This record gives sequence, structure tokens and C-alpha cells, in this order.
Amino acid sequence: EYMDISWGCGWFLATLFVLTNLIAQLAAVAMVLARFKVDIACGSLFLVVLLQTIAYSILWDLQFLFRNLALIGALLLVLAESRVEGKSLFAGVPSLGENKPKMYLQLAGRILLVFMFLTLLRFEMSATQVVQNLVGSLLMVLVTVGHKTRLSALALVTWLNVLNFYFNAWWNIPAYKPMRDFLKYDFFQTLSVIGGLLMVVSLGPGGVSMDEQKKKW
Repeated sequence: EYMDISWGCGWFLATLFVLTNLIAQLAAVAMVLARFKVDIACGSLFLVVLLQTIAYSILWDLQFLFRNLALIGALLLVLAESRVEGKSLFAGVPSLGENKPKMYLQLAGRILLVFMFLTLLRFEMSATQVVQNLVGSLLMVLVTVGHKTRLSALALVTWLNVLNFYFNAWWNIPAYKPMRDFLKYDFFQTLSVIGGLLMVVSLGPGGVSMDEQKKKW
């Protein structure tokens, strides 16, 4: 109904778009969980996110756009986790860190994940909001530069879980109110980003990070 009203494309095309999104997402997620052709599955999910960004006019709403960028970051980490170590340029010679696409996927994933927290920043002078901004900003910087990455990412998981259940409690909204759908969307999208942060906890920061550089010092 939303697609039909927004784009004037008619009931049939609007329904076709929604069904295509549903099938593509379910199939791709099943492939990721089964560890089958993960790169193709992630590519399909990238396409779905891009289509939704355009179809739902998210491109012009910074909050929704930043959340979608964070979702893409989580997908990049899934893709990085599935990648084998880069092959050496010469047979029999160990591969150098600089030749591994995996570490750049991890870097891009970490950077995009923190966009979720930019949507939570509020320029208010209340003590609670100031503390929330400071804690969130500090943890964002630590994850982005890759310093104490696993601990910082785990702290972000806890922090984001608390904020998610507090601000996106869609189950408290009556079913007939549109706000329930918006909060539900935010809630589950935030859970996906939390999944991406757990990938950071599991994989570590990768080669392009302060943690990795400290090992060389």
C-alpha cells in the first residue's frame, strides 16, 4: 500500500516488489546460515538494501540512510568472515597482509557500523543525553581506529542493546498505530548491526587497525 501510494505504480507492481524483496532476503539469509555461496548471498542482500534505499526514499533521510550504511557494514563483515586468506602473488611465498582483501573488508565494515551510533546522538543538555553521547562517541572512535577492538565492540553491543530495547519498544505500541511498524523496523535493523558488532568481537579488527600495528611494535 505504501509503495502504491508513494510511487503510483499500481497494486500489482507494488506487491511484486514486496514479494521479490521477501524472497530475495529469505533465500540470501538461508545461504549465509548454511555457509553456501556466501559471497553471492551478500551480493543479493547488498542489492536489496540498495533497492529499499531508493524505493522507500531513504536516500534523503539521513537517519534511515546512516542505519542502512551500518547494515551494509555488517554485511561486509559477514563477507570478510567467509573469505579465505588472500593467495600469494608468487607460488611458495607467504602472502603479505597488504595483499589480503579480507582486512580491507573488515576496515570498511567497522567504519560503516558506527553510522548506527550517529543516529543516536542528540544535541541536548540533559545529563543522561550528554553521558549517552560521550560513551557512544568514545566507543565509536575506538572501534573505528581498531584500538582495544574486541572489548570496545563488546561494550557497544551491550550499549546498543540497552538503547534498542529502551527506544524501540514496538511491543508497547498498539497494532493500529503506524509508529509500531517504524519502531519494529528500527528494532530488528539494530539487531542486525549488533550481529555485525559480534562479528568484530569474533574476528578482531583485521590488519588495518591500531591493535594490529601494536603487535609490530
